[in-house]
Amino acid sequence: MPDLDFVRAEIEHMRVQVSRHRKEILQLQRVGISTASAELLLVRMLAKIDALCEQREKLKCEQPALRRVLGGGKW
Repeated sequence: MPDLDFVRAEIEHMRVQVSRHRKEILQLQRVGISTASAELLLVRMLAKIDALCEQREKLKCEQPALRRVLGGGKW
């Protein structure tokens, strides 16, 4: 099972891809090209991000809570 840092990095990577994909869809729409299949891919990408976010929350709950002091140090 992937660790919390891996899931967070994957979420960030997917968000960057979604942003690029949205820009490409806008470019295609400007030229008048059909974007139906591209929009379906975008929906699948967003669903994957949602699943990763759920996995991240589950992993966060499983981790032991760290006590922190002002300034962010660990005890």
